[in-house]
Amino acid sequence: MKIIVVSDTHGYVKEFLEKVEEIGIPDMIFHLGDYADDGIKISKELGVEVLIVKGNGDYNVSKFNEDELVEIEGKKFFLTHGHRYNVRYNISSLYYKGKEVGADVVLFGHTHIPIVEKEDDITIINPGSPSMPRGFNRKKTFGLLNIGDTVDVKIIEIK
Repeated sequence: MKIIVVSDTHGYVKEFLEKVEEIGIPDMIFHLGDYADDGIKISKELGVEVLIVKGNGDYNVSKFNEDELVEIEGKKFFLTHGHRYNVRYNISSLYYKGKEVGADVVLFGHTHIPIVEKEDDITIINPGSPSMPRGFNRKKTFGLLNIGDTVDVKIIEIK
């Protein structure tokens, strides 16, 4: 199963949609907040189910949860925007939350900086931002998960 992970679209989805169409429509998309309504637009444009959590920029949106725990093909995914876990400073709170809920993969956004880290038996992923990148590289990015016996992760750059 192929899942795209995106966060922090902030109202700009055109380049993201073009890149997704270029690499192939996934089975599902996870939108990790900050302009959660973009997730609805993405779903309509691509005809794909989008699981959405809200971020700190979605304070006036009540239809989405701040955290979600989902199981897909025997793997547990914990989705959050990250602002409630102080991810600007470190990801230890996310790691412990992942342990607490039995997650195999923890997905977060908020920092706009892509990371993929494996800690013990948990993979922690931030897909970056396809519209407002931060960090050293400042590349527009999102994540691609291929779920089989393992969860393979790839950060995709939008050029």
